[in-house]
Amino acid sequence: MISGVLFLDKPLGWTSRRAVNEVIRLFTPSGSKKIKAGHTGTLDPLATGMLPVLLGEATRFAEMGLNAEKEYQFTFDLSYQTDSLDCEGEVTERFDGTITEKQLLNVVQSFIGEQEQVPPVYSAIRMDGKRAHELARKGKDVEMVARLVTVHTLELLDFKFPLVSLKVKCSKGTYVRSLARDIGKKLAMGGCVTALRRLSTGGWPSSMMIDMDEAIEKKEHIILPLSTWLRDLSDVNLEAAEGKRFLQGQRIQVNDDLQGFVKVFADHCLLGTADLKPGMKRMVLHPSRILPSAQEKLL
Repeated sequence: MISGVLFLDKPLGWTSRRAVNEVIRLFTPSGSKKIKAGHTGTLDPLATGMLPVLLGEATRFAEMGLNAEKEYQFTFDLSYQTDSLDCEGEVTERFDGTITEKQLLNVVQSFIGEQEQVPPVYSAIRMDGKRAHELARKGKDVEMVARLVTVHTLELLDFKFPLVSLKVKCSKGTYVRSLARDIGKKLAMGGCVTALRRLSTGGWPSSMMIDMDEAIEKKEHIILPLSTWLRDLSDVNLEAAEGKRFLQGQRIQVNDDLQGFVKVFADHCLLGTADLKPGMKRMVLHPSRILPSAQEKLL
């Protein structure tokens, strides 16, 4: 059974869904039922870069990527704007004039920190059960609701008017197209994204990424185990008998100083995840997600 994570360098022009489908096709044996796979946060077709693809049981833990902080490098054009806020949309306005690098830097720095951001109309956000971009393409009036996001760092990489290149570290839910739009607005100019690359998700380095050609060539060696994807969770190791009880959904008392969400092992086998909470005398493991593969192996 295939289970784990692949850090795909999504090609330009591909939807995230197509990227996942290509991985499914690569790892599904001929004539067999398709393996289960999913990504941990949509990248636009215009964007390239890190798209973690979870396979098999790892898909149960997609939120660890969805909720993670992200890092991007992007370029936008101050001389015009489009309906989609990127160069694939229809031009809605053009801007004359110019600005200095000092003016740009002053505005860029003002976007560091917590702020309300209105997502793009052309986005995957659901509204009344439909994707916002689907409604927009049908000519529906779509009113996006502002959400609270955080820009941790924002670094100017290059400025040759009208093109601006920045690197940003930001919280989940932050839209780079909206950030470029808002910077442009504050400068009384456009802000159309012309290039976008995700460098990192959840702190995973860009060196982890592999492109599709490499995935095809080295497919037997590129899937990282689920335990690696869960690296931010502390380990709790159980004896074999306790491990079986855990796999049956029972709460387990442990002598441990940890507290919170943890991953649980027995006999070097990942059993699943649990909430570790204080009990009457000792800490207690409350099973959260139990892996069927561990049940098949140990029960």
